[in-house]
Amino acid sequence: MCARYSLTSPAEAVRAFFRAPGVEDFPPRYNIAPSQPVLIARNDVHNRPELQLVRWGLIPSWLKDPKSLGSPLINARAETAAEKPAFRGAMRHRRCLVPTTGFYEWTGQRGARQPHLIRLKDQELFALAGIWEGWLGADGSEIETMAILTTAANDEMARLHDRMPVILDEADFDRWLDCRPGSAEGVLDLLRPYGPGRLSATAVNSKLNDARAEGPELQQPEFSTLL
Repeated sequence: MCARYSLTSPAEAVRAFFRAPGVEDFPPRYNIAPSQPVLIARNDVHNRPELQLVRWGLIPSWLKDPKSLGSPLINARAETAAEKPAFRGAMRHRRCLVPTTGFYEWTGQRGARQPHLIRLKDQELFALAGIWEGWLGADGSEIETMAILTTAANDEMARLHDRMPVILDEADFDRWLDCRPGSAEGVLDLLRPYGPGRLSATAVNSKLNDARAEGPELQQPEFSTLL
């Protein structure tokens, strides 16, 4: 499960990292939650990189009424996304990257949940594997949405949870985003647990438990680093 993350790098750095112009400046966000507008990197119709705001929580294009979904589809399991009706079209034709500076995972019992911030040790900004979808209503309204792909936890993340988001290295961005083949077969090997020794996890401010909370104080350490 990946249900909360952050993006605190300046807009200029995000544009440069993904080689994608065209997005306006945006403030740092320390507590990005499902159903909110989020930034993705994808290829446009000319196969050129672009940054776009969409909503977190994928709505399948064939769904008649988004309200019938119940819980939003914020994650897609990497092991089955290429076959699941809700995700397989996006896996073939609408893959994206989710810019992030860290994601969160929780430990502890209900009522005493402790959030942990997971980051890369060697770089601030990185990318999660995602898929996006466009939904068109009968009244002509259109919503673009996304989901984050998850995989089995590596040995380090397993101390916190049995799942983790798929983290893609920069060298794999182009292959992941190139959907011209119309198949997911050529990218399935990228959907694996992240390599060992590159993640850090720090217990942070429990105010993060409130999805409405925002600000840098949310990432203040509460006690010793776990990873």
